[in-house]
Amino acid sequence: MVRYVGVENMVRLVRTVGVEQWLTGLAAVIEEDFRRWPSFEKTPRVASHSRDGVIELMPTSDGTLYGFKYVNGHPKNTRSGLQTVTAFGVLSDVETGYPVLLSEMTLTTALRTAATSALAARYLARPDSSVMALIGLGSQSEFQALAFRALMGITRLRVFDIDPTATEKFVRNLGAAGFDITVATSTQDAVQGADIITTVTADKQMATILSDNMIGAGVHLNAVGGDCPGKTELQADILRRADVFVELPEQTRIEGEIQQMPADFPVTELWQVITGQVEGRRTAQQITLFDSVGFAIEDFSALRFLYGQLNGTDCYEDIDLLTEPDDPRDLFGLLSPPTPGHSNGQSRGLAT
Repeated sequence: MVRYVGVENMVRLVRTVGVEQWLTGLAAVIEEDFRRWPSFEKTPRVASHSRDGVIELMPTSDGTLYGFKYVNGHPKNTRSGLQTVTAFGVLSDVETGYPVLLSEMTLTTALRTAATSALAARYLARPDSSVMALIGLGSQSEFQALAFRALMGITRLRVFDIDPTATEKFVRNLGAAGFDITVATSTQDAVQGADIITTVTADKQMATILSDNMIGAGVHLNAVGGDCPGKTELQADILRRADVFVELPEQTRIEGEIQQMPADFPVTELWQVITGQVEGRRTAQQITLFDSVGFAIEDFSALRFLYGQLNGTDCYEDIDLLTEPDDPRDLFGLLSPPTPGHSNGQSRGLAT
């Protein structure tokens, strides 16, 4: 049988553990996998673009486990009551090729994106950072705030969204959660006095959420919203002033903020900073930018973390996904009427 984690069980499991505890544990697994980055198969995600969005497959393997995520990004979906992003994922045993976990990954993607953001900031932001500006208060915003508190101790937030209902939603969700929240009147107002600036807007367009004159020395930028071709948030002059850190350059040059720059624009891979091969933040005045687009290894880490958390719980179902005939060469026999003394096997699945 294959373990299946649907939305209801995912919600139940995360609530039991606690959101910030989950983010902390997940960040530790992501960091562990970044430290062994060269051991993974790496390829830019396979994307199918349409006028209103994108559908992507994100695969990777460490030679022992294989994982992939199916994910979409359709910003206009909210107009008809649908989510911008939905996802599911699979984790498999490389030796047999059998899947061991099938899971929702809409919640999981939000959690892993936030955990990766805060993990990167722990290496790139100033250690004394205490205020974060959060631009864009959609479905990812609360996760970002909680991750930065869990990993960086950030409790002071300056927030802005052009949609008042998004702001109301954010304040409703986190207003009593122990944060000091200032609702700004504009993006420029929000970034005043911020040590870390997180942009996580949704519209699929080449936007200028932040302009160069808004960014002072010493700031760490966490650019999350620009994550597909034709979608950016930062004015190009910011990139020229910053030291830019990425996941996989081959993917980020197509999808990230650096799609605005020449093909030889210099970037540093985050895993090299985490392993100590390359220095991240060198001075208090340095502007650092994590050009985050999300990479398959982070989803692999999230699935691996989730699979480990299931042990000793009832937060999953065993589903009958894999056939197992008595004779593995006789798949057709499953469709034949049973004969006396011979069951023909059944779709018993793989015990996990």
